[in-house]
Amino acid sequence: MVDKNKENKNITKTKMRRQLSGVVVSNKMIKTIVVSVDRVAVHPKYKKRYTVSKKYKVHDEKDQFQEGDKVNFVACRPLSKDKCWRVIYK
Repeated sequence: MVDKNKENKNITKTKMRRQLSGVVVSNKMIKTIVVSVDRVAVHPKYKKRYTVSKKYKVHDEKDQFQEGDKVNFVACRPLSKDKCWRVIYK
């Protein structure tokens, strides 16, 4: 019989973090960009589709993104009062 605890010790646990993508709408802050994320919602009664957008402040350590760039970003620990996302560099 194999001990399950010994098998699990070899597997590294990685935390699944929320990942989003959107378009940069502002880069006027130092090491911070504002990213707009659009999603499609459906009205519950009329079944009409409409676009809902939300803006996120994202940490950009290298300050390399400009307005109009498409970026991917993930959740992280709070970096300031309202910034808890960081850019994924490829």
